[in-house]
Amino acid sequence: MNRILPYPVLSAALGVTWLLLNAPPTPGSILLALMVGLAVPHVMRALRPRAVRVRAPGLLARLAVIVLYDMVRSNIDVARIILGLRRGERRTGFVAIPLDLREPFGLAVLSIILTATPGTLWVQYDSDTGRLLMHVLDYTDGDAWIRRVKDRYERPLMEIFA
Repeated sequence: MNRILPYPVLSAALGVTWLLLNAPPTPGSILLALMVGLAVPHVMRALRPRAVRVRAPGLLARLAVIVLYDMVRSNIDVARIILGLRRGERRTGFVAIPLDLREPFGLAVLSIILTATPGTLWVQYDSDTGRLLMHVLDYTDGDAWIRRVKDRYERPLMEIFA
């Protein structure tokens, strides 16, 4: 069974998603859903993703609360900028952040956090130097952004995935 369905949950999720996206179900879409559900997990098995090891699940929950708070606050700030309530104060810019985090899963989570938070965008990461280039919609002080990313996100991610 493991050879036919190496990732059964992934197979089921892909098949159901395919059918939902191609509603109403027809015999052809059912056949394609079955093919996608069986083929894609075999490609994933060839990639052999390594298991994620979370060392501090409590800290992960705390980080999730921090990220949700930052997203709500950023949504309000971006809405104020778009609606013109902060006229003349906005200045966009790029911030280069030297990261100590090297764990691939930690970097992936950090990229998701920064890109999903309104007003910030992960632009580029240089794995040789560990420098992250981030675009900020409301650029005020580069050092403040560096401290924010390192203290609020990078440090907890290093403890969670290290």
